[in-house]
Amino acid sequence: MQFGNSARWMCAAALAIAASVSGAGAAGADAAPGGKAVVVLGDSYSANKWDFFSENAECVHGDTSWPTRLAGLMHGSDLLDGSCPGASIDTPPGYTLGIETRMADQAGAFGPRTKLVTLQFGLNDHWGSNDVTLWSALQKCVFDLVDGCGPEAVDQDRMPDYHGVSGAIYAQRISNAVTYIKYYAPNARIVLVGYPELFPSGQDALCISVLGVAPYIQPRGRALIEFLDRMDRAQREAAGLLGIDFLDNRTPTAGHGLCSDQPWLNGFGDFRADPGGLPFHPSAKGDSVVAGALYDRYMQ
Repeated sequence: MQFGNSARWMCAAALAIAASVSGAGAAGADAAPGGKAVVVLGDSYSANKWDFFSENAECVHGDTSWPTRLAGLMHGSDLLDGSCPGASIDTPPGYTLGIETRMADQAGAFGPRTKLVTLQFGLNDHWGSNDVTLWSALQKCVFDLVDGCGPEAVDQDRMPDYHGVSGAIYAQRISNAVTYIKYYAPNARIVLVGYPELFPSGQDALCISVLGVAPYIQPRGRALIEFLDRMDRAQREAAGLLGIDFLDNRTPTAGHGLCSDQPWLNGFGDFRADPGGLPFHPSAKGDSVVAGALYDRYMQ
């Protein structure tokens, strides 16, 4: 017998509290029957689409997104894509990890048949001492050629506070959802999916291609690069702390960032990637790399 949705979430809350007190897992608990083989939860790097013409946030998905490509590799429909553009771990007002988990649960996604649950979150959240999001930082910082986007941008509230991005904090923020998923999908591998390489580590300059011929260059972009580097480390460390997996997406996409000769991410109308693709997000090639890595590791 399946639990009612409200009852399941009350049980999950109690389970999270008990786990935080005792440190004990719930791998042997009874799970709801059925479930999808693969459940995808994430932000626009999973969904890879944005409906710019909709007044309401919608969980739309691109035709070449990595979950779509993974479903194709599986030759079936045994995958639920619950990712939503703009989603965060726990930063309002849009979709969050908790909301997506509940929506997937209501769709019957979790159960003993579930083999893989992926999580790809973090870039849309508030971190540290300010409430700046990366989306707002693009205008206030990345595209500001006067003041630049150096480390001082954090104190000026023009860049998310990357000092507050750590593995311990990341793990704490996703722990309730991970506990819930472990309980209701006891046979699943839970995987934190990392973000691809947008820019190489250790440099100051940022660039993004416009039409594939005229790059926009921000010579003082260290704050964004530091934020992305710390996010990658935090995800790796959080996976270890929570006993789940991490899928390194930087190593296989290295050398194919926004400033490269062969980008696997979209600029603005860049014919070398997907001319109509979502800027700063993976091209069809970039998504195929993620889908292939997940399929080879977890679905073979």
